[in-house]
Amino acid sequence: MNFKSLDQFIDTLEPMGIPGGDIKVIHKGREIYRRAFGYADRENNIPISSSTLYFLYSASKVATVVAGMQMLEKGKFLLNDELYYYLPEFKDMQVCHWDREKEAFDRHPARRPITVQDLFTMSAGLNYNLNTDAIRQIVADTEGRAPTREVVRAIAKGTLEFDPHEHFGYSLCHDVLACLVEVVSGQRFADYMKENIFDPLGMTESYYHVTPEIEGRIAQLYRYNYETKTAERIAKKNDYVIGPEYDSGGAGIISSVNDYSKFVYALSNGGVGKTGEKILSRRAIDLLRTNQYDEQRLKDFHTWHQMAEYGYGLGVRTMMQPFAGGSLGNVGEFGWGGAAGAYVMVDPDAELAVFYAQHMLNNLEPHTHPRFRNIIYGILDK
Repeated sequence: MNFKSLDQFIDTLEPMGIPGGDIKVIHKGREIYRRAFGYADRENNIPISSSTLYFLYSASKVATVVAGMQMLEKGKFLLNDELYYYLPEFKDMQVCHWDREKEAFDRHPARRPITVQDLFTMSAGLNYNLNTDAIRQIVADTEGRAPTREVVRAIAKGTLEFDPHEHFGYSLCHDVLACLVEVVSGQRFADYMKENIFDPLGMTESYYHVTPEIEGRIAQLYRYNYETKTAERIAKKNDYVIGPEYDSGGAGIISSVNDYSKFVYALSNGGVGKTGEKILSRRAIDLLRTNQYDEQRLKDFHTWHQMAEYGYGLGVRTMMQPFAGGSLGNVGEFGWGGAAGAYVMVDPDAELAVFYAQHMLNNLEPHTHPRFRNIIYGILDK
């Protein structure tokens, strides 16, 4: 295979403002491309290396929904179960949203309960606010520990932004899903993930919290400034992890490209990792990547223009109409990204797994991710 076009594209990323990154492509069980570029710490001239760690932010969601699918396989819940069976605080939720016609807030009891499926599909009506009075109170009452279960109780004290199942709304749904896994498994979420996903796949460099042992390996964090077209150095902190006992299902994983690629590869290989351990059935993977959205929720989702070709499965984008947005990918390709630029791309039919990581908020994802996809598929087809 000729990877000249991929090399040429990566050569453009540092000049356009991305300080550094790392990508691995695995096809039919074999690593066919690997390249790191730029700096883990630009100001101190520390290059990206294979041991560099990144906050994966929302790329963590792919692992969280896989944990949820494991629970489905074990009969711990059904997708149409009402959430309050397991998390009672979500019973009798209220909806509060702005009514444009009345030019006033409309508040009413939710027309239907939140289901487990609504958590997977970002259709519960939750928001992405971890700074509410109720959550701040939990942080204070627990002296900063912020246990996942207690924070989720605080999330339930808020109102919903729409009636469950009626819209797509990117939110704390997968943080609540992590709590659901805690409750039905009987384990703290981070412990469950280590025992049931990380350890079986030989993932020894994936974590949920910064420790002194790993802090120095985490890449410096940057934020892209659209006016100056440069990356600005910011504090190396994940604001979505609000305490040492808050295991964020939506944004909590810290990992390396080598390590998270082991997980991404397993999803491309029928759920079986390089270790030979199976973390999920192929049938569950196929359900995960099946579009769950009706016309209204697809309309909501497609306001993210880079998702024009995609539907939304059980927590992942899933390719529906490749030619609708100029994609060279296959139907059923799936994955997700992260706030600092991480990118998961899985195609089980082509036995293709791609993982890319960088460490810059305002990550230029609409530019980079679709191009990575099209370039890689173009190379494979030659």
